[in-house]
Amino acid sequence: MKKNFAIIGLGRFGGSICRTLIEAGQDVLVIDSSEDRVNEFMNIATHAVVANAQDESVLRSLGIRNFDHVVVAIGEDIQASILATLMIKEMGVPFVTAKAQNEYHGQVLEKVGADHVVHPERDMGIRIGHHLVSKNVVDYLELSDKYSLVELKVTNSKFYNKSLADLDFRAKFGLTVIGMRRGQEMIISPTADEKIQENDTLMLVGAVDDLDRLEAKMP
Repeated sequence: MKKNFAIIGLGRFGGSICRTLIEAGQDVLVIDSSEDRVNEFMNIATHAVVANAQDESVLRSLGIRNFDHVVVAIGEDIQASILATLMIKEMGVPFVTAKAQNEYHGQVLEKVGADHVVHPERDMGIRIGHHLVSKNVVDYLELSDKYSLVELKVTNSKFYNKSLADLDFRAKFGLTVIGMRRGQEMIISPTADEKIQENDTLMLVGAVDDLDRLEAKMP
């Protein structure tokens, strides 16, 4: 379903979101105080505006309250990020995603009304850290303090040619297999009779401790 998005801040984070939304066929307004950055997205975004997001009258004139979702992707200026988030929520925007620089910044964004706070640098650091520590972790996404999604390479030959029903990850490890990757093929929601082959990777969701237990089984 097509929605109206506004993105405030056109650094690497905001710019990446803009490109992704446009590729998905969404309407996107981008706002930045830098004319150079706005010019870069003039032919990419639906609308691109040079403006100060800390000015409430400017936000109102741009009709921010009419957008379905606003992303506050302001970079280093924490004060501007907090103020913009506060004003946008007070204007009645249904959903605001805000980028946090650190944990304290994230807590303040939540208190002023951000519906979803993201920590891109922290999250990427966690993913890379897990990849460096284990040669079998292809990708890692922290869902909460206790639960994660992991793409794990199957290197234990005892798993080969066994079906998901035979291995019963849910009973033995408390994990749910949501997908499998086999070369260039992605198998979403594999059936219980799907057999694991050498070089397959599994997409698993579960508690961090349970994921660690399975990872320890991979030499």
